[in-house]
Amino acid sequence: MNAELHKDQSSFGARVRNAWQHGDRLYRLLLTVAALLVMILVIGIGYELWQNSALSRQAFGWKFLITSDWDPALNETFGALPFILGTLITSFIALLAAIPLGIGTAIFLAELAPDWLREPLGFLVELLAAVPSVVYGLWGLFVYIPVFVRPSAEFLNKSLGFLPLFEGPVFGPSRLAAGLLLAIMVFPTITAISRDVFRAIPNSQREAAMAMGATRWEMIYQVLIPYGTSGLLGAIILGLGRALGETIAVTMVIGNNLDLSASLLRPGYTMASIIANEFTEATFDLYLNALIEIGLILFAMTLLINIIARLLIWRVSQRTKAEVRA
Repeated sequence: MNAELHKDQSSFGARVRNAWQHGDRLYRLLLTVAALLVMILVIGIGYELWQNSALSRQAFGWKFLITSDWDPALNETFGALPFILGTLITSFIALLAAIPLGIGTAIFLAELAPDWLREPLGFLVELLAAVPSVVYGLWGLFVYIPVFVRPSAEFLNKSLGFLPLFEGPVFGPSRLAAGLLLAIMVFPTITAISRDVFRAIPNSQREAAMAMGATRWEMIYQVLIPYGTSGLLGAIILGLGRALGETIAVTMVIGNNLDLSASLLRPGYTMASIIANEFTEATFDLYLNALIEIGLILFAMTLLINIIARLLIWRVSQRTKAEVRA
């Protein structure tokens, strides 16, 4: 009797295991649910931002994106153009400085650094990513701007002041200061991911290049960089995502001024900094809805950039696979 019961239980357990493929189906189900939750979260954020910016969208329409009027106190008029331009300019400066420095450091750590230096230096780079934004902001305000940014801005103004980008007067807090500080904050993200990309490339690629007579530098820029292009693009896009959304550090060093001049040496605003500065001061619904609409624009911009980036990465990876097959 007990033997038959045990046999029935064993056969039932075997049927359950076979039905769920020894846990594979359950694992796939959990992964599917997790992916759906991420999608629902993104859709929910977008929906809430859209709903809570209704007054602003109805009042200003598309003009909100192309006007620079921001006068909540007297005229209750709002325009997001200075904040959009400030976000794009500071992010561009950050990437312009961080991409060559980050990828160069990643190449050094992955391919050139001696063993005794590779791990400590890699740890220090990763440690930079863990520093809180407010610490970056305080350091930027009291050390980085006086010691590096202001002298650099004065040099650019004296030598290239005839260009609209570098016309004076020279301020400490400025778009240039925010962009260069963002470069430092973006640098560890680009470096760490790029280093992992280079480490993931099979050694057979290196050995094949060296066997054909390539120097180490030729092997790096003719083989490793093209092979890892899709991963490097991913690293850059993650860095751009941080640059677009960074708030506290940028608020502390950008100067927070509604200035639409082309000069990088003047104070400005970003979308994140205007929200951080004025959200608690939004005393009426239209003002609050205008700030939320700026958040909606930032959300849409980030989402669009990530979609474009995924398409670029997919296209590059497909081209790389085709070249490898050939």
